[in-house]
Amino acid sequence: MGKGIIEVFLEYWPMFLRGLWGTLKFAFVAVMFGTILGTLVSLLHLSKNKILSKIAAVYVNVLRGTPLLVQMYISYYFIPMAIPSLNNIDKVYYVLLALILNSSAYVSEIIRSGINAVDIGQTEAARSLGLTHRNTMIKIVLPQAIKNILPALGNEYIAMVKETSLAGTFMLYELMYTRTLLANKYLIWQPLFIIAGIYLVVTLVLSWLVGKLEKRLSVSD
Repeated sequence: MGKGIIEVFLEYWPMFLRGLWGTLKFAFVAVMFGTILGTLVSLLHLSKNKILSKIAAVYVNVLRGTPLLVQMYISYYFIPMAIPSLNNIDKVYYVLLALILNSSAYVSEIIRSGINAVDIGQTEAARSLGLTHRNTMIKIVLPQAIKNILPALGNEYIAMVKETSLAGTFMLYELMYTRTLLANKYLIWQPLFIIAGIYLVVTLVLSWLVGKLEKRLSVSD
């Protein structure tokens, strides 16, 4: 059977640690920029302009309705082929682009749901006081919606932590990629159990933190 799981972990823990850092970093970048883009998409989706709203809806449905791995392949291979001037860009950015776009589609729905959850009476009262639609959204709706949005964003980050495992397919140094590196040392099954254990611990800790945040926000209601 070769080396045991604990023995492999003790010998190669710096490699797993580096992979974990890559996973957390890629997930953070994806959700951070995905939130910025997703906010814009959600506002377009809520727009009274039917064309913009329809475009945003198609954007969300396409990205949520197709596998992330397929989106990564398209970004990684098609974009440099379609735009040759981008060939000099590090391929890591193409994979990150796919992660960001995918996250933005889910975040846009989180934000849209958070906004829709705010009592319509709040908006009507603000408009009756003479506030513009823009000011109503910024000063009245979004501050209340953020209590629903933040915990959901935390869950999106947890989901993205697991989704980044696909990035190892493109040789990005994240947690799952360590399995590929250790396979060259004829370690096949041990890294899989170690990686699964690390993912489990990380997601449990992050879920606990999101739960604490949710409780704190609910207390302030």
